[in-house]
Amino acid sequence: MAAKDELAESLNDLFTSVSTMVKSELQGTTNHMELLEKMNLRVAEEYKGFGDVASGLSVFVEQLRSKTGSFDEYVKQIDVIDQQVTEFEAVVSVLDRYVAMLESKVQSVYQNPSSS
Repeated sequence: MAAKDELAESLNDLFTSVSTMVKSELQGTTNHMELLEKMNLRVAEEYKGFGDVASGLSVFVEQLRSKTGSFDEYVKQIDVIDQQVTEFEAVVSVLDRYVAMLESKVQSVYQNPSSS
């Protein structure tokens, strides 16, 4: 009977040890799950903050677009003025060449008054 009691005690110790090991594993898993839950909550808070920032940026971009739209007319006017300046520079260049030619003729007349 002593062998039977010893076997029963060994089996009881084995089951107790296995039970303790399973409880420890389950407690570790529970701890991991709690940690993951806390991390998820923290990430959710962080993303909520990003959402608020993105919303604010969206409003800011819309304001910039409306301001940019009011500048479009000025940009068109500047383009027209730039085109007019380019044309004016071309006219000035032609006039400059014409004046240089007249100056050359006047100088040749003064240098050779008898040939006229």
